[in-house]
Amino acid sequence: MTQRKSYAVGTGLFIVLGFAALAYLATQTTSVANVHQGPSYTVSTHFANVGQLKERAPVKIAGVRVGQVESIALEPGKEVADVTLSIDKKYNQIPIDSVATVFTSGLLGDQYVGLQFGSAKKFVSDGGTLALSKSTEPLEAMLGKFFGAGASADNLGGTYTVKARFTNVGALSQGAPVKMAGVAIGSVQSVQADPVKLDALVTLAIDKKYDQIPDDSSAAVFTSGLIGSQYVAVQPGGSPDMLKDGDEMILTQSAMQLEDLIGKFLVNGSPSDKGGNKPADGAK
Repeated sequence: MTQRKSYAVGTGLFIVLGFAALAYLATQTTSVANVHQGPSYTVSTHFANVGQLKERAPVKIAGVRVGQVESIALEPGKEVADVTLSIDKKYNQIPIDSVATVFTSGLLGDQYVGLQFGSAKKFVSDGGTLALSKSTEPLEAMLGKFFGAGASADNLGGTYTVKARFTNVGALSQGAPVKMAGVAIGSVQSVQADPVKLDALVTLAIDKKYDQIPDDSSAAVFTSGLIGSQYVAVQPGGSPDMLKDGDEMILTQSAMQLEDLIGKFLVNGSPSDKGGNKPADGAK
């Protein structure tokens, strides 16, 4: 009887401690508590996806709170979220090319806006705009980055589109990075099968600041690492004419499938096989 009673008390104590731990985590991860803020100025930025970001969420620089989210609204006629940040006036030297990113506090915490300083000598002023932003990422995108796909900042200030055709795109999907010299310069806007030419038509959205890409450049579908996600790599050519909005890249290299690699290995053989078959040890 005493043993059963002790067991019940232990179970009850464990449940109470569990609820207490959850309550503690809730108080530690919440970011929407209204913290007193002195004189401030407002800065706007834009995100393709704000996730669960809420008004009054913190704005942080190097992990230190410098302000809060004042408002979140959908831009009329566009799939873009306009976010207004209220920043303490004593932090008035934020470079205009700084990047605003939606982060999550801990594993299950609320989201906040983190500012990463740029290198511009000009500072964002009251009522100004931060053009560079990184939106919150869904789980699929996070797994893609874990396997090496990478991603670039969303420059919602403008992009131009370029098309490329591939006989095989492998597992390339919408949103995959477009890279040049290993640096992300845009993303894959769409991947469609052409019912007439029987190939894949890929539309690339490239940041407008990369507008000096020669029109004889080539595009190839590569894989990040051994089992990473796929992306489009742009190899610059030597033409004096540059790619323009709506142009099509003629030189392309399709994705290499694992079966093709194995087939090439079996056909070519290993280096030790090139000297012909040798008799086994002891054979005459």
